[in-house]
Amino acid sequence: MSLLSATPHQPAVTEREARQVAEAAREQDWRKPSFAKELFLGRFRLDLIHPHPMPPDEDVQRGEEFLTKLRDFCETKVDSALIEREARIPDETINGLKELGALGMKIDTKYGGLGLTQVYYNKALALVGSANPALGALLSAHQSIGVPQPLKLFGTQEQRDIFLPRCARTDISAFLLTEPDVGSDPARLATTAVPDGDDYVLDGVKLWTTNGVVADLLVVMARVPKSEGHKGGITAFVVETASEGVTVENRNAFMGLRGLENGVTRLHQVRVPAANRIGPEGAGLKIALTTLNTGRLSLPAMCVGAGKWCLKIAREWSSVREQWGKPVAFHEAVGAKISFIAATTFALEAVLDLSSQMADENRNDIRIEAALAKLYGSEMAWVMADELVQIRGGRGFETADSLAARGERAVPAEQVLRDLRINRIFEGSTEIMHLLIAREAVDAHLSVAGDLIDPDKSLSDKAKAGANAGVFYAKWLPKLVAGAGQLPRSYGDFHPAGHVDLSGHLRYVERSARKLARSTFYAMSRWQGRMETKQGFLGRIVDIGAELFAMSAACVRAELLRTTGDHGREAYQLADAFCSQSRVRVEELFGRLWSNTDDLDRKVVKGVLGGAYTWLEEGVVDPSGEGPWIADATPGPSERENVHRPIR
Repeated sequence: MSLLSATPHQPAVTEREARQVAEAAREQDWRKPSFAKELFLGRFRLDLIHPHPMPPDEDVQRGEEFLTKLRDFCETKVDSALIEREARIPDETINGLKELGALGMKIDTKYGGLGLTQVYYNKALALVGSANPALGALLSAHQSIGVPQPLKLFGTQEQRDIFLPRCARTDISAFLLTEPDVGSDPARLATTAVPDGDDYVLDGVKLWTTNGVVADLLVVMARVPKSEGHKGGITAFVVETASEGVTVENRNAFMGLRGLENGVTRLHQVRVPAANRIGPEGAGLKIALTTLNTGRLSLPAMCVGAGKWCLKIAREWSSVREQWGKPVAFHEAVGAKISFIAATTFALEAVLDLSSQMADENRNDIRIEAALAKLYGSEMAWVMADELVQIRGGRGFETADSLAARGERAVPAEQVLRDLRINRIFEGSTEIMHLLIAREAVDAHLSVAGDLIDPDKSLSDKAKAGANAGVFYAKWLPKLVAGAGQLPRSYGDFHPAGHVDLSGHLRYVERSARKLARSTFYAMSRWQGRMETKQGFLGRIVDIGAELFAMSAACVRAELLRTTGDHGREAYQLADAFCSQSRVRVEELFGRLWSNTDDLDRKVVKGVLGGAYTWLEEGVVDPSGEGPWIADATPGPSERENVHRPIR
């Protein structure tokens, strides 16, 4: 098998080796129930999410008190237009957040943090992100994937005592995994951590280090060479940014999130005490993935905030803008967009709150739910923002400053569209999320039948796997034939008197879950070992599951709001609208499982890369500058100015 391209300082790995590294980093066991996992297996376990879990009163009180303070700060101390113009968050704004305790929202009170629940942490991110998305990204990167969360889950007590009080009040943290030529394939990680006495010596270059420009503490992923007394492997370390040999070489600029303090960080002969290693050697990727299980919920939180803002602007604008004798909202072409924004915002908040509350209760394994929330939230928020720009017309394309300069309300619709675009890439691109979720979704199948399609397994192993698979499928397949979704009175709790009927949507979810599981089984039978290459098919399977999860969450949230007497009738209407819209998308996705252009697309791709269509590129000028596609990341001393800017 050919090796992937690698620079001299990078490990050369085969595709199989890369997959093995990723597989080893997965959380292998399922010790707790998972609603989404069951859904992909064709089992609609409504009992796992209904009645909707509720937070303790003291958590609500603490969270609401902080949100009140945070809202006042966002309304009086955050100048989003200034951040956009100057492409930088003012130091006084960040210091103000520090004084509020916003750096320690998720840190336990015994370390000086606020000890907010995941639910209220996400509400806070939605609020801050609506004031300015770069602020939300700063707080999220610090707490969701920066130093606090890995130490909470995997750190020693001594590490928590030393670092968490700093992170709660004064020190900003960042997470350093990506490298110039290493993205979602960590097997090629080139940064090294060589043991030397009681220290490790780190060398390498890290790219897209969110918060890296202003961070005081870094979580760095580096490869420890295997040697006597050292297991080796990708390992996590807490590194002081002020350490000798740490250089922030560039502050990166992007199409959106202009205030983002994201950079390139070079580590040259950086000595890190062994006491700063998080977990054992070789556990770095597992730590990263486990941290992201709940850390990913920060992105859909800000997507929910964006959806709420899009709805507000769409409502206000569409009621005053008239065309052909009536407000544009009452023209069907525009009204459909407003309905989509309203219904989808309701569903996204339902998915986020449900996943977050389950994370707080720790009764369920939510790794798939959190991944689905990130995937679905980032995709749908982008569409909502795009629809808002369309509703606003030319004004949607115009900047807020330009609108204000000619006397109109400074509505930053185009900025929100730009700011949201990165969420489809951040913390796992949509394409990677499809593969990650698909792997978890078929875990039960691979557990019983994986050896059948593994070329390295012996005949005896395959025979044993065949026997186990026979027993599993003999019990499982018959249950996919019929279920509660075919009974007219099922889920009657969701058809209360005086409200629209949501029970039919839940019956649809139940039927579709079984159809989804049958489709997955058929595909595995058909393609076997080639299943992992069918990324188009797997992506559609995951997208169907995401829609079914969102429908379920929307219905459960509507029923919660009805029983608590808080906008129940309106919530049922929004849930009904969302589920009706979602069902159209699900039916299209089911059709595209087997009727698509995947094979043709592969042929065209071969032609493109083989140069067959270069004639099609003629007639244009390429304005790109000169330089390599991927910057050189050879280890060594920095030759550039250190642009690290700690906030004090």
